[in-house]
Amino acid sequence: TSVYGVRPGEGLVRRAADALSRVEGAFSILLLTSKALIAVRDPRGFRPLVMGRLSGSRGILFASESCALDIVGAETVREVDPGEMIVVDADGVRSYSPFPRQLRRACVFEHIYFSKPSSIVFGRSVYMSRFRFGELLAEVHAVDADIVVPVPDSGIPAALGYAKASGVPFQQGIMRSSYVGRTFIQPTQGMRDVGVKLKLAPVRALIEGRRLVVVDDSIVRGTTSKKIVSMLRDAGAAEIHVRIACPPITGSCFYGVDTPDTHQLISSRMSDDEVCEYIGANSLGFLPLEKMHEFLADEARTFCDACFSGDYPVVPLDSGSAMLRSSASEPKSSKV
Repeated sequence: TSVYGVRPGEGLVRRAADALSRVEGAFSILLLTSKALIAVRDPRGFRPLVMGRLSGSRGILFASESCALDIVGAETVREVDPGEMIVVDADGVRSYSPFPRQLRRACVFEHIYFSKPSSIVFGRSVYMSRFRFGELLAEVHAVDADIVVPVPDSGIPAALGYAKASGVPFQQGIMRSSYVGRTFIQPTQGMRDVGVKLKLAPVRALIEGRRLVVVDDSIVRGTTSKKIVSMLRDAGAAEIHVRIACPPITGSCFYGVDTPDTHQLISSRMSDDEVCEYIGANSLGFLPLEKMHEFLADEARTFCDACFSGDYPVVPLDSGSAMLRSSASEPKSSKV
């Protein structure tokens, strides 16, 4: 066995392990040749990667989320483990652990926004995570209101959880067009503004004269929230109380997500009260980080929450600090 935990003669596997052992940070990679398919996940497991099997065949699939396997009628076999390399070829399916073992630091934002609610990510139901975030949000930021309104689509499970815990009725007072994608990753503010107007429309019959609890998954720049509050005011809302199902985002992500620079993140330069005034809401409440940790329980230390806490598992090179490294562990290989 080589230093990377692969057998002599497995040239491509050896070269892939050698190259990726020099990489610090997040990666979930598929390598395809005429003879093999190789799936690799970084040692800290920042991003999800799952293996599936086509029903009634030997076909093996890999995807970032289990919902993709559901679409093609494949069964989920398991997640690719952090630091694992899986090789699929004519000899079958083999698993290697070619990298030094690290503490898993799975991205908690997958459960807040990125992943589809129907997926199982990092061993947890995305839908149930968001629903519970909403329940916890209602516990710490209750308010007298007439209806709970989600910002669709990612705010819906949290809004249902908030409504259940608070006893305030849930109503879909904002409708979403399915033809417009995510707006926070659009490259210019003008494009984001147009995207919000095209994507969301208020239901005046539900909103006019009522006190609203508006539940969203997160606030990034604050510009989208500002426009949503303004749109609801124009529709006749009497009061607008914004509730966010995650802590304030105060730091950029350096692990595979195209988030804005830190100075563009509204919570990095404004207090909660200042953000509330900026977006024009009557009140604003975020899910406290300690409540999120309470929900994650013993697994809290295995999730990356650097965008909230500033605790970066791998320090960015441009920060002026050295890259963090963990001590090596004995590699191993096995059949899957």
